[in-house]
Order: sequence, then structure tokens, then C-alpha cells
Amino acid sequence: MAKKFFQKQPMMRKVIYALLPILVFSVGNFGWVVFSTVLLSVLVSVLCEWLFERKKGKSVSEASIVTGILMGLVLPPAVPFWIVIVASSFAIVFAKMAFGGFAKNLYNPALVGRAFVYVSFPTAVQQSWTPAVQSWGQGFSRWISSDVITMATPMNVIRSGEEVSAWRMIFGNISGTAGETAKWLIAAAAVYLILTKTASWKIIVSTLVSAFAMSGILFLFGLSSINPVHSIIGGSILFGAVFMATDPISAPKKDTAKWIYGVIIGSLAIVIGTFSLFGAGLMFAVLIANTFASLLDYLVTPKKVKA
Repeated sequence: MAKKFFQKQPMMRKVIYALLPILVFSVGNFGWVVFSTVLLSVLVSVLCEWLFERKKGKSVSEASIVTGILMGLVLPPAVPFWIVIVASSFAIVFAKMAFGGFAKNLYNPALVGRAFVYVSFPTAVQQSWTPAVQSWGQGFSRWISSDVITMATPMNVIRSGEEVSAWRMIFGNISGTAGETAKWLIAAAAVYLILTKTASWKIIVSTLVSAFAMSGILFLFGLSSINPVHSIIGGSILFGAVFMATDPISAPKKDTAKWIYGVIIGSLAIVIGTFSLFGAGLMFAVLIANTFASLLDYLVTPKKVKA
């Protein structure tokens, strides 16, 4: 009997279902370039995993599709295709297959790929932001929303002293990475993933609450110009909390550890985003927390008492 090309993974399939509406919205927001980016990322991710697994006679995990979709959605809309190829292949090869394949990776593959290109090719990545269309839906008739591909993200606009409509930040008709803008769709996806027991609500809640609290502290002491509400609805915190922090492989397994894990991510995301040269605080926060996930599980596990 011939083996199937993909492993059947119902949990990963639910994540894909949750991401599809966000992908459709982002195409209407930025143009068909987003769909092309995601498709290319998925193809590269699947191909890279297949090249490794075929030698062992194993099927490709559906998690590779999730990695590909996430990679396409966490990159700027107008990012060059060669960046997409480098990021996706690096994510699968070095963050997943190098550790032994599916369920053995220590870090979230999509964020490892993004971090690599973010640090290695900052100019190509940072100059790839593009403004959203004036009215959502116009993107379905365009390759890209504008010929001008340099546009500040909402958080950078706020830091410069200008105001950004809270409604636009919630609805998503703003600049940003392709997947992070539509907060209402991300919230709906969170509800779906929690109800289907695909994502941990403890990690999502602790990440968002700690980010809100840390942002509030910095704002009250005049160390940040971004209020806690805007810190949640204006950047990538919500998307990261729902789709990145909850990765079942790289996150802790124990309930107490999940609360601590979320607090680490939320707090670090705000601190890094506020004080470092890199604006991608959530990305680095999740990767740092990934490092301590197993340790957190160990520390909260009751020690056996010898008789």
C-alpha cells in the first residue's frame, strides 16, 4: 500500500482553517501579492520537508503547510520572493528537520525563519511594507495595493506622535504584516481554536494580559508613547499570542508552565519592542520563551518523594 504524501493531522488542519479567512482578508487589503507569497512559502516548506522525509520513507506533515502559511503572513506584503524562499527553507531545514522532524523542534519554525531574514537582510525586509487599499476589497483587483512600497506601520506612526484610528487597527485596513492587521478575525480564530481545543487559552490570555500590563506600566512612567490598548490592537501581539505562542510543539505542556510562559512572552514582547532597535518584540519574545519551555515544565512538575 502506497504511503500518503501528507500525514493526517486534524489539529494542524484546524489551524489552517483558522488562517484561511485571515489570508482572504489580507489579499483584499494588500493585493494578490500576498496570496502569491503564501503559496510560494507553502510550496517551499513542503518541498524542503519532503526532501528530508522521503529518505526515511515518511510522509510530509501537514504542519509544514501551517509553517508555510504563517511564514507568508508574518512577512511584509511586498517582501521580495527570494526572501520568502530563504525564510521558508531556513525554517524547515534548520528549525525543524535539523532537530529530527515534526514534534521534535524546540522553536517555532516560522518565527525562526522570519528572525533569520529579519536580522540577515534588514533592508530588504524593512523596505517591504506597503499601505493597505483605501477601501477593503480593492486588493482583489490589484497585484499590490500601491506602487509606493514604503509605509510606516501603526506602531511607528504612533511613536512619531501621530494618531491612528482605533477602528482601522481593529478592522485591519492598515499597514503591517499581511496576517496581523485584522484583529477581529484573529480574535474569531482564537475563539475557534480554543473551542476546538487546538490552542491553549491559558497561553493566549496570559500573553495578552501581561503585554497589556507591561505596556501600561511603561506608559504610566513615560517610558513609552503607546498606551496599552494600542499595544494590543496596533501590532503583532494578538496574532502572535494566538498562532505563534500556542504552537503545541514548542510551548510547555503543564498548565502552570503555560501561564508563566505567556507572561514571559507578553512582558518581553513589550520591553523588546520599546527599548531595542528591533521593532519585532513578539518574534524574539516567543523564541526566547521557546528556549525555556521544557525547563518550565520541569520546574512545575511535583517532585516524587521517596518513601
